[in-house]
Amino acid sequence: MPIEFAARIGRLPDYPVAGGYSLPDDVAMLASNESPWPPAPQVLEAAARAAATANRYPDPSNFALRTALARRYDVPANRIAVGNGSVDLLMAAGEALLEPGSEVVYAWPSFSVYPHLPAASGATAIAVPLDDAFRHDLGAMAREITAATRLVIVNNPNNPTSTALPLDEIAAFVDGVPSHVCVILDEAYIEFNLLDDPDASVDLLDRHPNLVLLRTFSKAYGLAALRVGYALCGSEAFVKAVHAVRQPFVVNAVASAAAIEALDHGDNVVERVEKTVAARIELDEGLRALGVTPAESQANFCWFDLPEGADEDAVIAGLRERGVLVRAGKALGREGALRVTYGTSEHNQRFLRALGELI
Repeated sequence: MPIEFAARIGRLPDYPVAGGYSLPDDVAMLASNESPWPPAPQVLEAAARAAATANRYPDPSNFALRTALARRYDVPANRIAVGNGSVDLLMAAGEALLEPGSEVVYAWPSFSVYPHLPAASGATAIAVPLDDAFRHDLGAMAREITAATRLVIVNNPNNPTSTALPLDEIAAFVDGVPSHVCVILDEAYIEFNLLDDPDASVDLLDRHPNLVLLRTFSKAYGLAALRVGYALCGSEAFVKAVHAVRQPFVVNAVASAAAIEALDHGDNVVERVEKTVAARIELDEGLRALGVTPAESQANFCWFDLPEGADEDAVIAGLRERGVLVRAGKALGREGALRVTYGTSEHNQRFLRALGELI
C-alpha cells in the first residue's frame, strides 16, 4: 500500500523552475531575473569571514541584520522580519493568515508562488486579471475584497510583466483596504522602479498597521545565491505570526553577514541599477526594431507577446540552441509571451540576434 499524503499535496502547483544550470558557462542566463554583476568585493569578504564560523549556529533572532535594516529604513527592528529569500516570508504569511473559508486576492499573471498560498492552506484564491497594459487593476482588486478576505498581495513592479504603478495609486488603494486585511506590497524589484523614490513606500507603514513591504537582497544587491529577504511591517503582529510558523535559523550566518555588509554599499546598488536601466533601453530599442513591443518595464526584465504565428515552444527551444535562456510565458500565466532578464550587453545582443533569426 503506498504512502498516503495530505490532500493539499495534490493541490500544490509546480513552481516553474528555470533551466540551464547544467549547461556550459557560455550561456546567456536571462531566465531568472538575477543580476549579471557580482556583489561588491567587501560583501564577498564579509561572507568569507562568516563562513569561518560555520561550526556554530547562526543567531535565530537575526538581531544584527534586523538592526542594520532598522538603521537603513528607520523602521523599528521589532517590526522587521527576515527570511530565506522573500519567498520564505511570503509562504509563512500564507500559513499564518490563510485557512479554509478565507480568501486571498492577487493579480494575475503575477508571481508564480502566489497560487501556492491558497493551495497549501485551503483558502480561496481570487485572481484578478491585469489591465490591457499588463498592470494591476487596483479598482477591480478592491471590489473583490470581502469579509472573508485575509490577504491582498500587490506586486509592484509586477513579475512577470515588469510593469509598475505610481505610489499615489498604491497608497490610495491601501487606504481603502479594511484594517483586518493584511496587505503585502511585494517590492522585490523596487530599486529598479523609476516612477518613485524606492524608499517612498516606507512612509505608508506608520499609517497602516496591516501593511507589509516585502523586499529582497537577491536582485538589486546581487545576492540571489545566498537567499535573504525581509519584511518591513506596519506592526509587530506580522513579525510574530510568521516567526510562529517557521523553523528556526531561517537565514544562515554567511547570508546574514553578506546582507549586512551590502547595506553599507549603496553605491554598488546604484551602479547596478544604472547598468540595468541602460540594458533596459538597449533591449527595448532592439525588440522594437524587430517589430516587438514590450511592456513598459520598471524592473530588471522585460515582458512581451511574441508576434502572431510565432510558436512559443519553438522560440524557447531555438533560443536555447543558440545559448540563450529565457522564461516561457505559458509557465508564468500567459501563453505566447516571453520574460527576458536584462543581462550584459554581450548577452543582450546575443538574445536579440537569436530572436531575430527565429521570428
